[in-house]
Amino acid sequence: MTAEAREPLHSAYDVALLDLDGVVYIGATPVPGAAGALSRAAAGGLRLAYVTNNAYRTPAAVAALLTGFGVPAGAADVVTSAQAAARLLAGKLPAGANVLVIGGTGLRLAVRERGLRPVSTAAERPRAVVQGYAPGVGYPALAEGGLAVAAGALFVATNADSTLPGPHGRQPGNGSLLQVIATATGVTPLVAGKPEPPLHRESVLRTGARRPLVVGDRLDTDIEAAHRVSADSLLVLTGVTRPADAVLAPPGRRPRFLAEGLRALLEPYPEIEAVEADGGFRCGGWVAYPGRNGDLALRDGGQPGARAIDGLRALCAAAWSRENVTAGMAAAALGRLRAAGLPS
Repeated sequence: MTAEAREPLHSAYDVALLDLDGVVYIGATPVPGAAGALSRAAAGGLRLAYVTNNAYRTPAAVAALLTGFGVPAGAADVVTSAQAAARLLAGKLPAGANVLVIGGTGLRLAVRERGLRPVSTAAERPRAVVQGYAPGVGYPALAEGGLAVAAGALFVATNADSTLPGPHGRQPGNGSLLQVIATATGVTPLVAGKPEPPLHRESVLRTGARRPLVVGDRLDTDIEAAHRVSADSLLVLTGVTRPADAVLAPPGRRPRFLAEGLRALLEPYPEIEAVEADGGFRCGGWVAYPGRNGDLALRDGGQPGARAIDGLRALCAAAWSRENVTAGMAAAALGRLRAAGLPS
């Protein structure tokens, strides 16, 4: 994160691979300012692809939801973990093979589009079981899947997110539901969704991206996925990840860029530079440096209009340059940024 982007991010990359939940919308509510930022980024030449671990909706349904929010999108712009899982299955099974599908319409459609036959019971002797999130998943479907996996069927998961964001907080996700079959059979599923590479590969194949920017709100899926395929990433603070989480992120989950929201796509990224005199880092007038007691301290340099997000960028750079930084070591600095207007 010590490098800068001298041109707006929408000009520095050819495709933005955007997560949905927590980035563009949360549940049935659009993230404020997201639609306008994406429309302007697209007008500036950035191709937008919406890449989601949620396998429940079809691409057409996702696109309709997005356009209803004023976000530019067509079905071809949506890439789902269901599509990645279906491609993974098609690479391991003969054409026309039975696949027991636990999930919604989006997953059944993706399996069928890859030339495989969705079924619902173990009695149909499926060659594989694929499981994705759907609100109506219940015990009967999980029991059938467990019987098939115990009988030797390949077990594939669209994604392993333990939670998903909702209007009232974090809710159990597909990763939590997977544990029913995994615990009953002792079989760990192959995972297609983020942070595993298959979904990124599916996105690149569908968009032809040469210099993609992964955009997400989760360190453990979006940002880790970018690291695994050596892609640049932008973490936004509109979803799951909080400022304290970013400061404490381990090396494999640290974003190249960090912002409050998608407006960052329209702006050059500010320089983050080392300050040798302090042993710290400066960004936008803020300096983060080692305090007397080993804590991370922060000062704004007295510059008018200093933005709290730049203080967080400096603080992350300082934390990531050290080892064994704890929440307590960054608490005072984060408190100062909250007082300056940074969301908690």
